[in-house]
Amino acid sequence: MTDLRAAVEAILPSARADLERLVRIPSVSADPARAGDVLASAEAVAELARGAGAAQADVVSAAGGRPAVIASWPAPEGAPTVLLYAHHDVQPTGPREGWTTDPFEPTERDGRLYGRGSSDDKAGVATHLAALRAFDGRPPVGVVLFAEGEEEIGSPSFTPFLETYRDRLAADVIVVADSANWTAEVPAITTSLRGGVDCLVTLRVLQKSVHSGLFGGPVVDALTALTRLMATLHDDKGDVAIAGLISTDAPDIDFPDERYRSEAGVLDGVHLVGSGSLTERLWTRPTASVLAIDAPAVADAANILVHEARAKVSVRIAPEQDPRAALDALEAHLREHVEFGAQIEITEGMVGGGCALPTEGPVVEAAEAALTEAFGVPSVRTGIGGSIPFIAEFEKTFPDATVLVTGMGDPLSGPHGLNESLDLAMFAKGCLAEVLLLDRLSRLPG
Repeated sequence: MTDLRAAVEAILPSARADLERLVRIPSVSADPARAGDVLASAEAVAELARGAGAAQADVVSAAGGRPAVIASWPAPEGAPTVLLYAHHDVQPTGPREGWTTDPFEPTERDGRLYGRGSSDDKAGVATHLAALRAFDGRPPVGVVLFAEGEEEIGSPSFTPFLETYRDRLAADVIVVADSANWTAEVPAITTSLRGGVDCLVTLRVLQKSVHSGLFGGPVVDALTALTRLMATLHDDKGDVAIAGLISTDAPDIDFPDERYRSEAGVLDGVHLVGSGSLTERLWTRPTASVLAIDAPAVADAANILVHEARAKVSVRIAPEQDPRAALDALEAHLREHVEFGAQIEITEGMVGGGCALPTEGPVVEAAEAALTEAFGVPSVRTGIGGSIPFIAEFEKTFPDATVLVTGMGDPLSGPHGLNESLDLAMFAKGCLAEVLLLDRLSRLPG
């Protein structure tokens, strides 16, 4: 333990340098104009992997997908192989004026490193590389580093990628570093993630927009019909009212309302809605959100009856909910509740499953022990309300592997938002935790 701590402390400056190098690359996978930057980011990860002792490190893709990296460190005799996953692509920055500093120039303030991707998920890539550097490129287990390049756009080529590179990615344990700790001081293993489905719904009531004074009254405008339909997604308590969606139990952990209100930025006087515990509402019950509505802007409004209106609806689903059944249930609800005979058209979008991950067994015990040792406080088990659909693909492709979900986020990280950041003290502990985990996995019975 002492030797491993010393090894991690020795490589932390290089680990931070790796992270800062990656943050400077604007690898926004959603922006076609940034395709060259996504490739440059993958090439940088591959170069860093070779510097960390990889026997092989390649930039690869499948089915026209964004460039990813597969690097490998062969297993010592009798040792298991561990797949270390993270993604090197990032979200768009949003309004640049909302950032305190340049989003692609890593900047330290008050013990946090600010920059797009600093926590989600280039910190995950840097953590994996740090662990390998700490072992001087000779880890006690076999390691495959998989740095994906399109997670932020829903991993569209993930399934063909696994099919193409299955042999190179095969492992006994899969560590997905794309989640978050309970706090910067308290580590966590994520044991459940919700799935998600969405669709576009379009309502039409007229052939074209017409004068609201001359024709208003006998027919309702499309925007009113649409907003009334959106209002049927929840009951009077704020619970989702879509028939056929399931709920499951959440991990037993205290999450005070006050903490949620503070972290989410809930305004004074706004009530929390829904039934069940806060963790159930966040992690294992369905949610329904209207993400956007296409309608005339207020500045361009005219006195007309709007003939057509469109909305994007997103539903997060319980970890064990079948996503196809959930999308069918959403479509059935929308068709059943549309009023006034408005014509409805539904265009299906994302269909992603959630997952419930192992909470018992030697691999989970090794992970919890490593986190507890590194952070100095017991680790906790949490759920995540968001979705990482590709985890189900990992489980399907490698059914005998144990999947662990960790991460370098904390409640203040702000992934996807303005001024995303990473707690540097937590980053150091996370690097140590991964080193300790690899060491413990090397000593598990075969």
